[in-house]
Amino acid sequence: MEKIKIYLRQRHYYAKEIIGFLFILMGIYFLRQQRDELIRVKDSIFHSNPFWLLIGVGLVVIYITVQSLMYVFSFRTVGEKVFLKQAIILFLKRNLASVFLPGGGITSLALFNKEIEKSGVSKGKIHLASYIYGVIGIVTVVILVIPVIIFTGLSGKSVGSEWEEVGGLVVLLLLLTYISVSIYKRGAVFRLINRFFPAFSATVTEITQGTFSKKDLLITLLLSCCIECIGISHLYVATRALGFEGSLLSATVGYAIPTLFLCLSPFMRGLGAVEISMVYVLSGYGYNQTEGLSITFLYRLFEFWLPLVAGLLMFLFKKGNLFFRVFPPVLLFMLGIVNVLSILTPAISSRVHVLLQFIPAETIYFSNHMILFLGFLLMVCSALLFKGFKNAWYMAMVLSVLSFIGHLTKAIDYEEASFALFSVITLAITYKQYYIKGKNTINDTSIATALLVLMAVLAYGTMGFYFLQVHHFNNDFSLRESITNTLSCLVLMDPVHLAPRTEFARLFVYSINFLGIAAIAYLCYTLFQPFKPAAYSDKEERVLAKKLLDAHGISAVDYFKIAKDKRFFFSRAGDAFIAYKVANSFAVVLDEPVGANDETSNRILEEFDEFCADNSLNSCFYRVDQDRVVFFEKAGKKALPIGQEAIVNLSQFSLEGKGHKSLRNAMNSIQKKGFHTAIYPSPLNDGLVMKLRLVSDNWLKFNNREEFTFSQGWFDDDELKQCTIISLENEDGQIVAFLNIIPDNVKNEITYDLIRRTEDAPGGNMDSLIVALILYGRENGYTHLNMGLVPFSGIDAPENISQRTIRFAYEKLPAFKHYKGLREFKEKYEPEWHNKYLVYSNYYDLLQIPQALNKVMRSKDSL
Repeated sequence: MEKIKIYLRQRHYYAKEIIGFLFILMGIYFLRQQRDELIRVKDSIFHSNPFWLLIGVGLVVIYITVQSLMYVFSFRTVGEKVFLKQAIILFLKRNLASVFLPGGGITSLALFNKEIEKSGVSKGKIHLASYIYGVIGIVTVVILVIPVIIFTGLSGKSVGSEWEEVGGLVVLLLLLTYISVSIYKRGAVFRLINRFFPAFSATVTEITQGTFSKKDLLITLLLSCCIECIGISHLYVATRALGFEGSLLSATVGYAIPTLFLCLSPFMRGLGAVEISMVYVLSGYGYNQTEGLSITFLYRLFEFWLPLVAGLLMFLFKKGNLFFRVFPPVLLFMLGIVNVLSILTPAISSRVHVLLQFIPAETIYFSNHMILFLGFLLMVCSALLFKGFKNAWYMAMVLSVLSFIGHLTKAIDYEEASFALFSVITLAITYKQYYIKGKNTINDTSIATALLVLMAVLAYGTMGFYFLQVHHFNNDFSLRESITNTLSCLVLMDPVHLAPRTEFARLFVYSINFLGIAAIAYLCYTLFQPFKPAAYSDKEERVLAKKLLDAHGISAVDYFKIAKDKRFFFSRAGDAFIAYKVANSFAVVLDEPVGANDETSNRILEEFDEFCADNSLNSCFYRVDQDRVVFFEKAGKKALPIGQEAIVNLSQFSLEGKGHKSLRNAMNSIQKKGFHTAIYPSPLNDGLVMKLRLVSDNWLKFNNREEFTFSQGWFDDDELKQCTIISLENEDGQIVAFLNIIPDNVKNEITYDLIRRTEDAPGGNMDSLIVALILYGRENGYTHLNMGLVPFSGIDAPENISQRTIRFAYEKLPAFKHYKGLREFKEKYEPEWHNKYLVYSNYYDLLQIPQALNKVMRSKDSL
């Protein structure tokens, strides 16, 4: 059984992908099947009484709230506390998923538990609370349906198969009761489950030893009864909204019987069964088929479609969702295309005739050209929105508002105007996504220059039109007309409107066109050009950073935080700092802030976020330890595992035993060939550094590699002189491999940076260096060896698409194959593996961070 579980776990990635693809297919099938119903729902809404319609929508809000309260009290029943907001999100997500799952009302109860787990509730308690929620829902349906069936049977209005459906529900309840009792008393069902899943026993123990509140269970039951009452009210409201005389009796029977079929419907939440049974029941109360269908479709809007849409919106508008950053720029680009196409297609003449009664023809003419110009600007602005510029958001909002006005004033094109209004609303909702500031101060030299150029072009055009001889345009322009003509040319208005009569006049108009667009383009460039800080910090900052690092450093990568390629950000109090590099509008921080405690680190983190926002930068933190992820999550950031760090326990490591036979063989082989290891304490002499450089250059050449920076060192003569070196040499003293020991601020831990060899070095050379380092560490009182990070490794159970992508790359892509080899090399020393994380702010950042990381690591400016 264990082998089967391992086999399935190893292929977990494919299973999730297949299920995800199945959900997409089911969603398409569902929407296709329900297309006619959606159309009829729309028709029902148009013919409904607005007052009753609003009451129905209000009941939907109450319905969602009461369903969520059922979750709250289900968790209280088992002694756990869940907030109403969490319960609302849980209900909406599970309700949406239940549409596409077989037996969705039950099977969806196993989904979306991560957020609840993060609040401290165990998986066992989550499943038990969900189980109570589901069973109570079935119980109240039975409580409602049995009296209704008895009544319909006596009155001769039964559907015909109600008792079979009730019998099915009762059997289901009895079966669930038997399973529950058997598990609680550790009977046959418990033994069967525990045989295949041994961990189940611990879960049952946790549940049986926990608290159980009968009072909260009763409240859950009452809330479930309230949900049935809301369902009856929805049917009554739907009847009244369509102008029919409703009754509580017809609403109760009309709700109860279809709900019974819904409970036992295995697929898609009663697709078809609800509609057919409800129309049939309503026909017994005087409604014809058309009226019954209208009532049913409006009821389905309240009970089914609106909660479904709310769940969909919950997914789309989740905080930090990629949708927030991607949709507005795409929408803006589409609005730009709509603007351009609107000008290229003829206007509806009847609308233009109506418009001419209110505004002059010149305004309509101007609106047409303004819409065209705005279309091109919108398409340019959409690209800037992708980068998250605040100025781009302001520009997009202004352009969208002007487009809305322009479409109405050019030909009463309310269709295009509605699209522009939707763009305005979308931008208003997503304004928090755009926080990167550009060089937007009037004192900035480039801004001032762009404005001066624009003013110069305006002056050039105005004076030209004013002083040009009459025969060039056959018109003697006034000062006001000269200014108006110049502004028209700046936004590419049609020069034919000016009626240039000579070649000189046409060239003059084209010159204003060209200079105006160039000036506007330059102004946009200066507005959206990110501020770029100086490349590196000065010596005084580096001295202060080293002082703080010596006092508060606790990381194995602290040595690289004060490397020459880093910039430093110091707290206002001067008691903490952050080491970072800038690339692609990202401030990439190595590890975490260096400070005395969490309070100090939290303060500098807030100050650093302000600094990044003021300087057009996003921030991310590379190689954060697993124990520190909670600190960043409290600050509203997100974390993604990026690999594992290997830590070897020196006191437990030994070359003895069958598992280390290959290491012993490698060591013996090297000794037989006349090679030996040597240790050179710092400071090193120039001759030795020259020998090491020859090894390093050869390693870079035959591996076709370049020096990497940021979280690791590069071959720097001055830095290497201050390190202890372990080398592998032949009988003539020629160095064929080496590593350098660097400072490690983790207590009793030793680590290294460069480990390089020549192309003709004997096999096992790296193992010889590591074993010599282990022996050196023991002799000098160290207890652990940090062997560094293995990127992308250790993600055995990916939780989301980002982690699954990383795992797939590590397992399957040839470009990442060497990381598996690195993992296998370090596995020989039986290390403990510690997870390392990338901390970031928004999901959208993950699309850009890889390029920024690649740039900061490959930067040659510091070499």
